[in-house]
Amino acid sequence: MSDRLPVRVMVEDAWDQVALEPSAATPLSNLKREALAKTRAAGDPDAYLLKYRGAEILDEARSLRDAGVVPHSTLIVLSRRRRPVR
Repeated sequence: MSDRLPVRVMVEDAWDQVALEPSAATPLSNLKREALAKTRAAGDPDAYLLKYRGAEILDEARSLRDAGVVPHSTLIVLSRRRRPVR
């Protein structure tokens, strides 16, 4: 059995998604950083939040396994600050 956990990460700023296959022991913060880097989203990773199944993940130090992420899930990375609608 593989330790890899295929997931998709939607990065709102880039309006793009990336397919990743991290280890199930990978911290969520590392997953967020990798997704931001692959989509070339500018800014500090701490300025972004990570959501899974509609809820913000508050402890990004947890591993994907500990957070209950299942294979082929989609996570969302979006800015912590609301943007005005023009």
